[in-house]
Amino acid sequence: MVLSGAKVIMECLLEQGVDTIFGYPGGAIMPLYDALYDYTDDGRVTHVLTSHEQGATHAADGYARSTGKVGVCFVTSGPGATNTVTGIATANMDSSPIVVFSGQVTVDSIGRDSFQEVDIVGITLPVVKHSFALRRVEDIATAVRKAFQIARSGRPGPVLIDIPKNLFAAQVEYEKQDALPLFPTPKADNENITRLAEAINSAQRPVIYAGGGVSISNASEQLTKLARKAHIPVGTTLMCLGCFDRRDPLSLGMVGMHGEKEANLAYSHADLLIAIGARFSDRVIGDANRFAQGAKIIQIDLDISEIDKNIETAFSIIGDVKEVLNRLIPLVQKNSHEEWLKQIEGWKRKDKKISTFGPDTIFPALYEIFGEDTIVATDVGQHQMWTAQRWPFSKSRNFITSGGLGTMGFGLGAAIGSAQANPGRQVILISGDGSFRMNLNELITVSALELPIIVFVMKNQTLGMVRQWQKLFFERRYSATDLPDVIDYEKLAGSFGLIGREVGNIDALKEAVAEIQKSGKGGVIACDINLDENVWPIVPPGDSIVNIICEE
Repeated sequence: MVLSGAKVIMECLLEQGVDTIFGYPGGAIMPLYDALYDYTDDGRVTHVLTSHEQGATHAADGYARSTGKVGVCFVTSGPGATNTVTGIATANMDSSPIVVFSGQVTVDSIGRDSFQEVDIVGITLPVVKHSFALRRVEDIATAVRKAFQIARSGRPGPVLIDIPKNLFAAQVEYEKQDALPLFPTPKADNENITRLAEAINSAQRPVIYAGGGVSISNASEQLTKLARKAHIPVGTTLMCLGCFDRRDPLSLGMVGMHGEKEANLAYSHADLLIAIGARFSDRVIGDANRFAQGAKIIQIDLDISEIDKNIETAFSIIGDVKEVLNRLIPLVQKNSHEEWLKQIEGWKRKDKKISTFGPDTIFPALYEIFGEDTIVATDVGQHQMWTAQRWPFSKSRNFITSGGLGTMGFGLGAAIGSAQANPGRQVILISGDGSFRMNLNELITVSALELPIIVFVMKNQTLGMVRQWQKLFFERRYSATDLPDVIDYEKLAGSFGLIGREVGNIDALKEAVAEIQKSGKGGVIACDINLDENVWPIVPPGDSIVNIICEE
């Protein structure tokens, strides 16, 4: 059948199983929104209108992270497209599959500095997995199908499709097709899997370093089976939290700059370190020359470019994490490393200070209220690290946070995308008053969609993480980190039709949560915490991860 380019896009999205689109209309993409009308009117597709294109991109990202599906975003040319750059870069750093459709000026206007013309393909080239700059209507269907194939295959990531306005209206023949299969993944070498099994069986002090690739591969079950069978303690990165139950006796929690003391010391005293879907980020390894010096390091990863990039390995296994672990587990012997685990137990901090109303009391209270099935989104800063350290995540895809790029303002859009993708499930956002101010405009979207998202702002009236670094490493020269206390959270949330409360103790916190839940609406709860609540432990940047500062 003959359809307009815009309708070809919509039909191709249906081929991919897309049911939700996040976006913001404008001149260059208006013909696509005109076609979208017919698909939203009959209920085939839901469109979520956010308050800003950055929020739309983060929402598509949150949708993708919480489901494993591809998130979709529509934006117009010029500032609409440039407003997506931070969201695209965020998805790229954390390997999140999204496809962004950007409108462009007409083909004959490109290169003439036309109104709202930008080279968005050139601008985003370093932060996409792939991009398409279309010039012919005949190429639309192929580009859309390939974009989804590329976004989902191997190591996932963002794909941009830039489409000139006149192509949306042009007519072309369309024939329905099935979604393209994923690109084949490298087949892991049997010899190296056997070598890894032998190394595990003979190790005295083995440890697992699990990263976001475990979540992407849906390999939580396999990771758990391996750890329990061979009795190997497991440390995780920020992006892997939930893939190994934090309550398991073998769990070391998070490793790295703000990781647990016992995790960092275990990595530094191990004789075998198995990296599974992890990229040896600087925030994990600290000084690369002093990382796990006594360990044989073996890396399992799908992306060959990550092998030996930051840390030299004894050998590596290239392949899908889930498939590799399924082949490895039968070769691994049941084992017990009681002496090793006893040594690790002795490294745990036993002198933690407990604040009366701060992260030590707030997070246990929130977990008691919401439980393990809640989707927890965060922004970036101290509150993010407190969440990572104190929330006992036990399921993958329940922790939605920006890791590699560290994007303040990510959380509210991501929470919206997660809530839209998971109707009936509780979604909460934990933020800081610095991050919250960046994209609080998306409260409009929360209210308009009647999403029961509850936002918890750790209110300390400062850019907490920056201030902590200034305190520890810049001689307490607090430059541009104080935030004016000018927000009335009750009035702010109320102006959006939501409930807002400011609390200073646990009883008031619980009462505010109950009130918002009873209303069936979303809400904002600002938790007044001390200015000097800091994140402990911390490893000074660039230092060895054994040099842990546990308290002031």
